[in-house]
Amino acid sequence: MSVSINLRLSIAAAAALLTGCVRYQPHPLDPPHSEKQFRARSLSDPGLAAFLKRSDWPPAKLTLRDLESVALYYSPDLDLARARLRTTQAAIATANTKPNPSISIGGGYTNSPESPVVFYFTPSVILETGGKRALRALEATKLAEAARVDIDATAWHVLSRVRAAWTDYRMALRSVEVLNAEVTARNATISILEKRLAAGEGARPEVDTARAAVIGVQAEVRAAVTAVGEAEANLAAAIGLPALPPLDIESAAELPDTLAQLPLATIQKAGLLHRADIRRSLLEYAAAEAALQLEIAKQRPDIQLSPGYNFDEGHYKIAFGPSFEIPVFNRNKGPIAEAEARRAEAETRFNALQASAIGEMETALARFKGARSELTEADRTLTAIQNTRIAAMERAVAAGEEDRLSLAGVRVEGAVAARARLDAERRLQSALGALEDAVQQSLEITSPLPSPETKQ
Repeated sequence: MSVSINLRLSIAAAAALLTGCVRYQPHPLDPPHSEKQFRARSLSDPGLAAFLKRSDWPPAKLTLRDLESVALYYSPDLDLARARLRTTQAAIATANTKPNPSISIGGGYTNSPESPVVFYFTPSVILETGGKRALRALEATKLAEAARVDIDATAWHVLSRVRAAWTDYRMALRSVEVLNAEVTARNATISILEKRLAAGEGARPEVDTARAAVIGVQAEVRAAVTAVGEAEANLAAAIGLPALPPLDIESAAELPDTLAQLPLATIQKAGLLHRADIRRSLLEYAAAEAALQLEIAKQRPDIQLSPGYNFDEGHYKIAFGPSFEIPVFNRNKGPIAEAEARRAEAETRFNALQASAIGEMETALARFKGARSELTEADRTLTAIQNTRIAAMERAVAAGEEDRLSLAGVRVEGAVAARARLDAERRLQSALGALEDAVQQSLEITSPLPSPETKQ
């Protein structure tokens, strides 16, 4: 009777354990559906409004800060970084899992006249030693923290792409304006030269030279218009939308007037503390340290407790006794050496990354200072032409001391100086972007962005 009760209890326990299993849920990929979802993206997405936590969304026109916020929501790179974070967080649960106990159950019949029934019941429980589970959890936790920091690193790369695309778009629009102004100024010169040629006061080579110069600038205008279309497409791709929404270009923040407005003295120190790749490398080293401790702890064998119960020929037999591995042939030296090598590799990787970051910041800072000086000189030249020379030439023409061709020539000179000034500003914007990339933080005063980790 007791044997049948034990069997029923064992079967019931096994059934209860099986009912708690997770069932497989298929989730096939559907590329056409994914493409349809991408093309349906818009600023009116309810999830986007919730992510931004803004009651006035969407605005009539987007600023750069708005575009950056949209990119943080739609970026596939950030979606991948968030997925990696969820994977590492799941690994923490795996690392904290205790080994399941096992059980052996069996029975049968013998030809014993006293009792033909034979039954045995042997559970087994593993006791981990050396704090192995805690060390596994520590390693998994550090890797999860590194994955969380990786979201920050990915977010910065997304913001950097948006800023670069935004700068290219603005510079392309400005290029069209500046080049068209130069075409207008050069055409005015050609008109004067043609009138002089018709009156017999000019030379054909002068007219041909001026026309050739206009043809070259007009070709640059067409290239600049093409660049506007390319920059628009790149900006839409950077924010993760199929098409570019209306933009508020006029609200774009101007560059600081002087170097003193940027915290250049503390940029490098702040960069080393703020850079996500530096912080991630430190966490990866901590994970390698925990992995080494785990391999060292594995030198202590785990203990397996296997008490047994037997019913044999009418007799009850109960047995006790632990079992464990005897470290005779190896003491886990191979895995320990591998873990030590991985820790040394992580240390070398951090040192190399830190040195590279310092060099990157030094180079970016020098480039920014040089570009700032170039823009200052270009501003000075353009201001002198526009506010001094053109005004003086206009007065001279009015007084009859100079002719209109001289005034047209100065205006062409001003248009060329405006183009040089735009090129200097483009280089400075690029240098500022490189400097921000080096320290991985914005150096301009801006409103806070939504957390890239909070998207559900």
